[in-house]
Amino acid sequence: MINLVIDIGNSRTKIALFNQHDLMFNVPIDHLTANHVKMLKDEHPQLNQAILSSVKPVELELSRFLSENFDFFLELDHLTGLPIENLYETPETLGKDRLAAAIGANELFPGQNLLVIDAGTAITYDLVSEKNQFIGGNISPGLELRFKALNHFTGKLPLVSYSDDFQPIGRNTTDAIRAGVQNGMLYEIAQTIDYFNRNYQNLQIIMTGGDSNFFVKKLNYSIFVHFNLTLIGLNRILEHNAKKK
Repeated sequence: MINLVIDIGNSRTKIALFNQHDLMFNVPIDHLTANHVKMLKDEHPQLNQAILSSVKPVELELSRFLSENFDFFLELDHLTGLPIENLYETPETLGKDRLAAAIGANELFPGQNLLVIDAGTAITYDLVSEKNQFIGGNISPGLELRFKALNHFTGKLPLVSYSDDFQPIGRNTTDAIRAGVQNGMLYEIAQTIDYFNRNYQNLQIIMTGGDSNFFVKKLNYSIFVHFNLTLIGLNRILEHNAKKK
């Protein structure tokens, strides 16, 4: 039995195939259509279960094809059954990517206290307890967003991009922005990790997202990096619900 996992974000879409729990492959795609899914089904006759997570409205043709051509199809929302307990006070406002990444981390490290850090457009910090409970977390602007905010909301500050080569103190405006943003984020992440380490025993730190490698290289902590946490989590949600059908 093969599962199709579709993760539609604001800027890009990822699709993945799982043979039950094993990731077979995943690819980014600019614009997913029903025809893409049909081609996958033609290539993989055992592909009969699918989950869709989207932050924006899904095209009717795609949604209809998924509903009509899979034995089990699930579109993730705040009412979907989960393999862990969700203690978030407003589950309808919880980002699907945050929840899926937390469940993916729990799939890899069940029964452990987990700090899941997703370093993307925003940087999120989410806690999963050793009792397999999603406790909640924090949301902060990511690297690119901070650089863009300084440029957009000021009259003269230039738009700067991140670099591995930066100093503790900038000696010109470009270097000052780069040092301020990048060191500020490193201090933020380090303080957050220290807080959770003090308050939760045997904490496993897991990082995902496009900026993960940048941060991990500069942080003096034991951090497990996995770029497919969200896909693994979505597949786990699919398997959890398919068993109940």
